[in-house]
Amino acid sequence: MKVFANCLGILFAFTLMITLLITSVEAVTYWTPGYFEKEYQKYDVLSDVHMEMDDLLNVTDEMMAYLRGWREDLHIPTIVDGQPREFFNDREIAHMEDVRGLFLAALKIRQGCLLLAASIILLLLLLKVKIGQVLPRMLCIGTGLFFLLLAALAFIISTNFSKYFIVFHKIFFNNDLWILDPRTDLLINIVPEPFFMDTAARIAITYGISVIFVFTVSLLLIWRLHDECNR
Repeated sequence: MKVFANCLGILFAFTLMITLLITSVEAVTYWTPGYFEKEYQKYDVLSDVHMEMDDLLNVTDEMMAYLRGWREDLHIPTIVDGQPREFFNDREIAHMEDVRGLFLAALKIRQGCLLLAASIILLLLLLKVKIGQVLPRMLCIGTGLFFLLLAALAFIISTNFSKYFIVFHKIFFNNDLWILDPRTDLLINIVPEPFFMDTAARIAITYGISVIFVFTVSLLLIWRLHDECNR
């Protein structure tokens, strides 16, 4: 029973880590005021797309709404180089449909993880396991293991970001629509590779802080339990 409870505790930790990872991605891309504007200024995107900042930010807001499922299509009229036109062409729209699928799948995975985590807690209660003793220890172990795996992956990717950027797309996309042409596709100009590098770094920092918080709280609970047992 103890081994089974410990395994459930580690599984709970993994579900929490996946939830925090997806939430970190969401926090950086959706909940960081002014993030896109700063990136556009940093990489002089306005000069590349020949747009005013307000128009570009409006397109960005509509694009992010589409990725979240809040907008049905990407037919977004705007002003480019002083002329009215739709921002996205057919190739970009087809690619972004695939990207939207990934975003929505990630949100469903998070919902599944939260449901699994709640089920684990319920099962532990039904088994009359002392959650206050099991979960803090298993959270420390599970968090440590998961974080080490991600840290190793992040280190590997950092050695050649361009290479693994391509590998990522080949894994998650079954077409070549992600290979955009800066001469015809505005999307590649508003999200150049350095933008993805900055975003990945910000996500890593956000996620790292949340993991350290969970690990620290678990450790404090273990020490508190240890002190109570020694009284």
